[in-house]
Amino acid sequence: MADKLRPYKDLEDQLILRDHLAADRTILANERTFLAYIRTALTLFVAGLSFVHLKLLTSRIPQIVEWIGAVFIFLGIVTFFVGFVKYRRMRALIHKIKQKELRELGEEDSL
Repeated sequence: MADKLRPYKDLEDQLILRDHLAADRTILANERTFLAYIRTALTLFVAGLSFVHLKLLTSRIPQIVEWIGAVFIFLGIVTFFVGFVKYRRMRALIHKIKQKELRELGEEDSL
């Protein structure tokens, strides 16, 4: 009966390694996602600065261009903070899961 609950008993060492590698891939994916948020935020911010600077250089351009620039700057800042918060939450969740796995592994070793 105990063997039915653990059908991969002979492969436990390989599964553990695969699980650790999957966790590492998840960590790297989380960091890549955060970098994508930063890249998007910087693009929006620079585009906004360009619109504002364009308005400052030429008085013939309507006031709406400056407002568009301000909106882009605001969106860039918001995008950065949204990405930062998501990154921190996911990092904390991954850390929590890894700690749980390590505790369970330690308990199984003591049995």
